[in-house]
Amino acid sequence: MDLETSLKKLFSLHTYGIKLGLDNTIDFLNHLGDPQQALKTMHSAGANGKGSTSSFIASILQEYGYKIGLYTSPHFVKFNERVVINGTQIEDEYVAAFISDNEKYIDQNQLTFFEVTTVMAFQYFKDIKTDYCVIETGLGGRLDSTNVLNPLAVVITSISLEHTNVLGDTIEKIAFEKAAIIKNGSNVFSGVIKKQAEEVVKKKCDETKSKLFRLDDFINDGEKIKLVISDNRTLDINPPLKGIYQKYNTALAALTVLKTFSNFDEDKYLAGIANVSTNTGLQGRYEYFHQNPTIIFDSAHNPEGIENFLDEFSREASSYRKRTLLFGAMRDKAIGDMLQILSKYFDEILLTEIQYERAARPEEIRELCEQLRINSKIIHEPAKFVNSFTKRLADECLVVLGSMYLLGEIKKQLLVGVA
Repeated sequence: MDLETSLKKLFSLHTYGIKLGLDNTIDFLNHLGDPQQALKTMHSAGANGKGSTSSFIASILQEYGYKIGLYTSPHFVKFNERVVINGTQIEDEYVAAFISDNEKYIDQNQLTFFEVTTVMAFQYFKDIKTDYCVIETGLGGRLDSTNVLNPLAVVITSISLEHTNVLGDTIEKIAFEKAAIIKNGSNVFSGVIKKQAEEVVKKKCDETKSKLFRLDDFINDGEKIKLVISDNRTLDINPPLKGIYQKYNTALAALTVLKTFSNFDEDKYLAGIANVSTNTGLQGRYEYFHQNPTIIFDSAHNPEGIENFLDEFSREASSYRKRTLLFGAMRDKAIGDMLQILSKYFDEILLTEIQYERAARPEEIRELCEQLRINSKIIHEPAKFVNSFTKRLADECLVVLGSMYLLGEIKKQLLVGVA
């Protein structure tokens, strides 16, 4: 089976939707000889920041000379971005061979896209003999396909109301789902999370006799964040990514490495943070795609993420003559809440479609905008619009914001050239 056929087969599994539960994943892993048992892992969950934090952890450890596997989702442009070892994406040939070799089993058991991708990643990391792997959950935690690990460290970045139709309609319920990736005797690292969520995480740590490291206990407050690494030593947190929230993500990653490994090296930390994009392929986080005019790509996709984005954007918003938003989101997101927040910062709001079954149609979002008395327009060729925007006046700004799937679609079309 060639790559095109195998990827077509893999993406066709989206028709089975999202199946919450571990039985299919466990059975498939068992069928392959349980490759996950050979992996030394760090497992991350959270509403926001888990991708960035996971990438920072992987990048720091790579600077130690380790072979680091990184599993994240979704991808932006190419499927292979999901499965990376030391910045190198999984080979096309491996993907094709894995799907071909397991096609019969996949069909017989009606496995989903995420179940197959997760198992493939674990098998690949075992085959390539990684030293450590950083694994990001897909949705939630308790019933997520990645929750078959016995990790060295568990990282919970943030908890907010998202996927409420699946994870629950309160912070406590969502925290319960995410905290379920904590296993017996884990080292658990939590970001700056709400008190009611923290209480759930702490209870889970007590039940599993796990040790909890709260980021709040290791940092000072303010713009210049420092991580306390010993009684008389602190670490400056200055990531290359914009936004105060990225400083918290970086601090959480540094804390995880500091307390999980005995040989913390400040120079390797600094190199890992500086080289995160090269080492892991991290993108779509307050990413300046073009200058003069300014085009920013950001994957904020829930109200907390929007607030984080605007905390940074508000610092430069007044320098632009005109501010345009291009927005698209999944149907299960708090779209109205996001747009109400965003409408205060943009002169023009454009809505567009995402080629994904869970995506909200722009017409649906437009109706919501009308109810909220927010002026908006629909455009149907977002990549062409972004390309044309590069010819606008130098002091204009376009923010492409929302689902990673939207950013990925646009980037992919721009890479191949848009008329």
